[in-house]
Amino acid sequence: VDEFGRSYTWGSRKTAKAQTWIVEGSGSLYVNGVPMADYFAEEVDREAVVKPLELARCVGNYNVWAVVQGGGLSGQAGAVALAVARGLIIHEPQVEPLLKEAGLLTPDTRQVERKKTGQPKARKKYTWVKR
Repeated sequence: VDEFGRSYTWGSRKTAKAQTWIVEGSGSLYVNGVPMADYFAEEVDREAVVKPLELARCVGNYNVWAVVQGGGLSGQAGAVALAVARGLIIHEPQVEPLLKEAGLLTPDTRQVERKKTGQPKARKKYTWVKR
């Protein structure tokens, strides 16, 4: 926590990388300078970002400013959620067991498997013809 009461954390999911600054405030969430509700059109993505705050019962207590790059909206939402969960622990260490039990502190390291030569996709094969 710096002299302004901000905590800086980062998170990643697939190819998306998120940086967040969390400070005590009115509960506003901004992603890349846009309100979170406008940035994430899908409700599933919005719920993923707010889930750490809901579990810690901190909705409306902290302002979150996030900068996200890379990936799609789903990956970006996962990256921001991980960063928010990590930031909450800095402000409120007693919620760490709750967030850890919910699996919000574990980074999802899965990546897209590469396409192989001689195949249409990563695992799909062309139809085998005997003759």
